[in-house]
Amino acid sequence: MSVSDLSQRLASLSPEQRKLFELRMKRPQEEAEAARPRPLPRAEGESAFPLSFAQQRLWLLERMGMGGAAYNVFQAVRLDGPLDLGALGRCLSEIARRQESLRTRFEERPDGAVQVIEPPRPVVPSLVDLRALPEEEREAEALRRAALEVQEPFDLGQGALFRATLYRTGTERHVMLVVLHHIVSDGWSMGVLLGEITALYEAFSGGLPSPLPGLPVQYADFAVWQRRWLSGDELVRQVGYWRQRLEGAPALLELPTDRPRPPVQSFRGARCSRLLGRGLSDALAAFGRRESLTLFMTLLAAFSAVLHRSTHAADLVVGTPIANRTRTEIEKLIGFFVNTLALRVDVSGDPTFSELAARVREAAVGAFSHQDLPFEKLVDELKPERSRSHAPVFQVLFNLQNAPMPPVRLSRLTLTPLEVEDGSAKFDFTLGVQEVEGGLDVRWLYKLDLFDPPTMARLAGHFETLLAVAIEAPERRISELPLLTAAEEEQLREWNATGAAYPVEPCLHELIAAQADRELVSAARRLALRLRDLGVGPEVPVGVCAERSPEMVVALLAVLEAGGAYLPLDPDYPQDRLAFMLADSAVPVVLAQERLLDRLPEHGARVVLLDGVASPGPEAGAIASGVRPENLAYVIYTSGSTGRPKGTMNTLRGIVNRLLWMQSAYGLGATDRVLQKTPFSFDVSVWEFFWPLLTGACLVVARPEGHRDSAYLAELIARERITTVHFVPSMLRALLEEPDLSGCSA
Repeated sequence: MSVSDLSQRLASLSPEQRKLFELRMKRPQEEAEAARPRPLPRAEGESAFPLSFAQQRLWLLERMGMGGAAYNVFQAVRLDGPLDLGALGRCLSEIARRQESLRTRFEERPDGAVQVIEPPRPVVPSLVDLRALPEEEREAEALRRAALEVQEPFDLGQGALFRATLYRTGTERHVMLVVLHHIVSDGWSMGVLLGEITALYEAFSGGLPSPLPGLPVQYADFAVWQRRWLSGDELVRQVGYWRQRLEGAPALLELPTDRPRPPVQSFRGARCSRLLGRGLSDALAAFGRRESLTLFMTLLAAFSAVLHRSTHAADLVVGTPIANRTRTEIEKLIGFFVNTLALRVDVSGDPTFSELAARVREAAVGAFSHQDLPFEKLVDELKPERSRSHAPVFQVLFNLQNAPMPPVRLSRLTLTPLEVEDGSAKFDFTLGVQEVEGGLDVRWLYKLDLFDPPTMARLAGHFETLLAVAIEAPERRISELPLLTAAEEEQLREWNATGAAYPVEPCLHELIAAQADRELVSAARRLALRLRDLGVGPEVPVGVCAERSPEMVVALLAVLEAGGAYLPLDPDYPQDRLAFMLADSAVPVVLAQERLLDRLPEHGARVVLLDGVASPGPEAGAIASGVRPENLAYVIYTSGSTGRPKGTMNTLRGIVNRLLWMQSAYGLGATDRVLQKTPFSFDVSVWEFFWPLLTGACLVVARPEGHRDSAYLAELIARERITTVHFVPSMLRALLEEPDLSGCSA
């Protein structure tokens, strides 16, 4: 629980409730305090010490080449007023003398890595004068340079893991940037550093000595104590809780990324920010009081709901950082104390939001009660399957921060914190929330290797939408909570506004007859008369076994003219598949090319040969089949890869609607030439056959098996001057790899 959460909860209690709460909390806190041994200062003369567990992990990441500037911690501050550069240098030098972590370097020795404390040295900030630029550009340039500076890595073996730069933007205005490596610092430490700078500068600029008391211990003392304490029974107790809590948890949260996860993760990041107004933040506070939830718990429940809706995962592990300053003697130290807890959230069973929030509360209370085990030690003990493509245990982080530091006003100088974009992200994405005067500042920090900015902007909008409804209607189930923003809802309505004044009466073959070549239509009608004599009419399936050819086109049109529905029988199919399709569909008639008859299994259907049906003949008139637009046009069987093949059906009206939409969207004309190359057992072939015939364009039929030969297709496209063609990505790639495609250009 964060300090702001606890303060908020206490503020909402009556005086009597607050007193009871304090009485109940006092004894357990005193017992817990007494149970932990205190870090002890080292003996005089020591200079090399073991690494803390957190430092050990960062050291290993650096050795593996996976650290670098991603683990720089920094803060920029605007300094308004007359600046005493000498006093500022003395401040930084005194802080480096007091805080041994600022003069620590790391060595690899035979028995393991150690941290070595160097003697104090003067610290002189670099000075960059930007006053030659126009005044309105100076601070922006300072922040731009600062963003580059924070991306400069440290050499852990050389020490000096702390640097300061001053950008002079005016006679009495500067931007100060301080950068530390995470291995010797954390977010809390930056507050300690700025606090000491302000206290010392006020004294030194006035000719006074340091007002800061001595430090009872140093970070190296904490590292020694941590390794001694977290061993034996205490380690068994701490690890036991987390082992039980995380047993069977998924190793990876499969997020809907814009790109495949790279084999080695990088830390290139970007940020998406939104402000949740005071109205929503007040509603969150009221909801927390009603449900006995902290702001942390409510926000984490909403975050978990969005993750569940985005990934369909019901078992989530979300990381959250804690300050881990459990002893008073380390509160004023600069060092790497922050710990990360793995919160496991159960979203199974489609709970209501209230139920999910209660589950989150239980998970959070248990985790915070066992926060002493460093995350790095947990990973060592659990030994999860490691991958360089993602972080272990969890890949998303939630962080509720305390209120930001306000401007600090000294006697002659004002310090105002500034933001610097460092362009890094350590996790797939992090949801950071900070309470500000206007409400809640929500920031999504994400990896650019995985996500595009519009994707994260949508996710941020989904979080805000779900959160607002969830706290107003917590009895609604997670699956019922809305995600889409108002703009997305409007876009969805526009996309679904597909009504069009298409003709409702003419059937597909009637529309084709009005445009297609009369000889083609007559050939189809002559064959259709034979089918009518064999009993073919509306809803009657007719098998078609043919290779790609003019006879195939005539056969498909003939079935439609007779009122039936064609069923493709691909001659390349195995006989057992063809046998199943013939038996399952119970076709009474099969149209086939004579050379393919031996590929058909035994069946009881009547066979009509297609050979010669495309030859010239007498003109035939329209046939009164009684077919209606709602009758079937085709039956195409699925592949059966997930079980038995299934016959999928479509109506004449459905095909006509699709083709008329394609015509309105793409405007095929009489000069266009469409390539038909898709096997007619796939539904893409439907528009390839009928769209050009419907519009008067030229239908070019590829040779049998031609769709498998990219060189042939390239030559055909060029020779026949094809203007419209369909490719799946793999076939398009093969085509684009052909040596000469000059004839295929428009």
